[in-house]
Amino acid sequence: MAQNPRSSETDTTPTADRNSGLHRRTYVRSLAAVVTAATSLGAAGTAAAQDEDDYEVIEAANQEITIEDGETWENKLFDMTTGQDVTITTLGSDWTIRNIGFEGENTSGAGSATFGISDAGGSSTIENVYLGDGSDDRNGSSTGHGQTAFWVNPDHAGHIDMQNVNIQGFADNAVYGSAPGNSGGGTIHIDSCFAANCHVSHFRLATEGSKVTNSAILVDEDGYAGRGIWAWAPGTIEIEDCQIEMNGNHTAIDAGANGQGTEVLVRDTDYDDQAGIVEHAGSSVQLEDDSGTDPEAFIPEGTPTSAEDAAAGDA
Repeated sequence: MAQNPRSSETDTTPTADRNSGLHRRTYVRSLAAVVTAATSLGAAGTAAAQDEDDYEVIEAANQEITIEDGETWENKLFDMTTGQDVTITTLGSDWTIRNIGFEGENTSGAGSATFGISDAGGSSTIENVYLGDGSDDRNGSSTGHGQTAFWVNPDHAGHIDMQNVNIQGFADNAVYGSAPGNSGGGTIHIDSCFAANCHVSHFRLATEGSKVTNSAILVDEDGYAGRGIWAWAPGTIEIEDCQIEMNGNHTAIDAGANGQGTEVLVRDTDYDDQAGIVEHAGSSVQLEDDSGTDPEAFIPEGTPTSAEDAAAGDA
């Protein structure tokens, strides 16, 4: 469930009444610009243009929010300075989550997953999300290590595209996407995303067709030190055009878990050779094309660097 997602690879996410217990205040941000045209041949003219960005500010109050089949849910800024939690669960297929920001560290200590996601057989999208303020290390759950940013339901059977997502400083996985490997078999494509200083792992995937592209991972002295990319069975997992800068911490690419091997294909990617590559239980990591060991992590273009930019769609 979204509150307690990590007890096993076969847990399921419960449904919840949409926006139950929701306490919110609406904030409309307007930006107006006046453009004055130059005069010509003695005639003067002026033009005015207004660009308005609207988003809703929601105070975290332990609410559970459900995104329904086919729904587009966008332009929200969550105020996490309340010290409470929020969990967001998706149902059905072909939903879209975009322009969502979380301002302030999650200090609820709930040990939940902020997002519990799955697609029943179609294709869904997550884009322009900021979770860069992280969480503390308390854990009210009986499993895991604390707060997870994204947990993928084992029943996930479709496809989810994640693009321009910024996740930093979470006490558990940034993207826990390995559970469908034992059940639904759905795929995840992480593209143009940034993850830094999370515990356990940053991007954790299992199913054939799942991949990480054009993304970066950073582990430095500021926060937790989990694996860069953790590939589970059955695979094959693809990694392409990525920068995995671990600064000698943990493992850059970790293949295999729980006595089961997997395959990983790595193309045009730089990884930290001190953290290195580990192959468990007969796993294989194949380095192809121009892969190397001189990573420089970066926040991909279009990925938000603040909660407000994400909510407004200004990245």
